[in-house]
Amino acid sequence: MLSSLAILGSAKSWHVAELLKACSSQNICCSVIDWGTIGSFADRQGERFRPASLHNADAILVRTMPAGTLEQVISRMDMLARLSNRGSVVLNNPKSLESAIDKYVTTTRLMDAGIPVPRSAIVQSSTDLRSCADEFGGVAVLKPIFGSNGQGLVLFEGDTKQLPPFFSEAGVAVAQEHIANAGWDARILVVGSEAFAMRRVAADGEWRTNISCGGRAESFTPPKEWLQLAHLAAHALGANIAGVDILPGSDGSPWVLEVNAVPGWQALQTVTQENISAAILNTIRHHFDSKPHVGRH
Repeated sequence: MLSSLAILGSAKSWHVAELLKACSSQNICCSVIDWGTIGSFADRQGERFRPASLHNADAILVRTMPAGTLEQVISRMDMLARLSNRGSVVLNNPKSLESAIDKYVTTTRLMDAGIPVPRSAIVQSSTDLRSCADEFGGVAVLKPIFGSNGQGLVLFEGDTKQLPPFFSEAGVAVAQEHIANAGWDARILVVGSEAFAMRRVAADGEWRTNISCGGRAESFTPPKEWLQLAHLAAHALGANIAGVDILPGSDGSPWVLEVNAVPGWQALQTVTQENISAAILNTIRHHFDSKPHVGRH
C-alpha cells in the first residue's frame, strides 16, 4: 500500500500545495524535495540517496524540471533512473522525461507512432532556417530544443533579417511548419487511463495559446478521436502523466504539437469539477500496487 511520496519540485508551487492536500486526505506521507538538494552515495553496502525522504519514499513524482548545466541534468536523470531500477515508482520515468523535454525527439517519436505532427527540422544556421521557412510556405514556428510555456516560440518569416536571441545563443533550434488555425487549441491532460481537457484561446493579438502568454482556459469536451490521439501520444513517449496539445487545422483535422511530461493543471482545474491532484495520486498508487518492491530499502 502506498504510504509515502516524494515530490521533486518547489514547496511554493500551487501544484505542490494541491498535491499535499490530496496526500493528506488519503493518509499518504508526502515530502517536497528541491532538485538542488538531491544526491547519492555508493559503497559495498549499496546505494543510498539523499535526502532520506527521497531514499525511503514509496514513489517519486517529478513536478518540475529546472534548468541546470548539462552535467547537472544528466546526473539528476541518472539518479532518477537508479531510483527506478531499485524499485521506487518514478513518474514520469526518466526515459519519458528525457524524450519529452526535447521537442525534436518528441515530434519524431510521435511521427513514428503514426500521429499527425507538423513537418519539423533541426536548424543550426540562418541559412537552414530560411530554407525550412521557404519549404514550409514562407513561415516557420521556431522553438528552443528545450522549453515550455510558450517561451521562445517565434513565428519566423523567410524574409526576416533579425534572428531570435535564443537561436543565436544556443546555435540550434527546431523549425516547425505553421498550421493555419482559428486561434485556439486543446490541452488534454492524460493521467493514467483518465483524461481532462480544456480549450485554450489565444489573447487578442497573440498567436500562442499558452495560458502563460495570456491564453484563456475554457471548458471543453474533445472528440473521441482527440482523446485517443492524446493517449497514443503519451504512450509514444512512455509517459503516464502528460499534457498533450492538439491544434485543429483550418479544415478541422487535429495536429499534435506538444507532449509535456511535467504538465501543469492550474488553469485546467478551474474548468473541470474533477480533482486532478487526486487522480494523479490514484495513478501513482496504481503503479505502486502493480510493481514488485523486492530489495528497495
